Amino acid sequence: MNDSRKVRAAAVQLSPVLFSRDGTTEKVLRAIAQAAHHGAQLVVFPETFIPYYPYFSFVEPPVLMGKSHLHLYTEAVTVPSPVTEAVAEAARSHQIVVVLGVNEREGGSLYNTQLVFDADGTLVLKRRKITADLP
Repeated sequence: MNDSRKVRAAAVQLSPVLFSRDGTTEKVLRAIAQAAHHGAQLVVFPETFIPYYPYFSFVEPPVLMGKSHLHLYTEAVTVPSPVTEAVAEAARSHQIVVVLGVNEREGGSLYNTQLVFDADGTLVLKRRKITADLP
């Protein structure tokens, strides 16, 4: 295979800062910089990484999840927002493609969303599935 067709990718697996969109975003920005420093052209993050995966859904009975779901909704990412702008700037400044999973809030719904930023910082894809409708 021709070397010009090879892509160096980084798959990031790290813990979020639970209950903190801003804290987790800072970890994402550091990981993007580190991946680029090591020569990655593509960096991929886990599903719903910002602000955090809804772990409570595995440990709480549905009748008790209301408070946890509302907190997740409060911390969820909107598109566009300062979070997406910061990730776009990191992709642009490091010339790296970023695939990022977020909990996205729009209206009264939460979505499991995958965002893809091109190496020039452009958001080129927003793929989502509904997680919850809140009253």
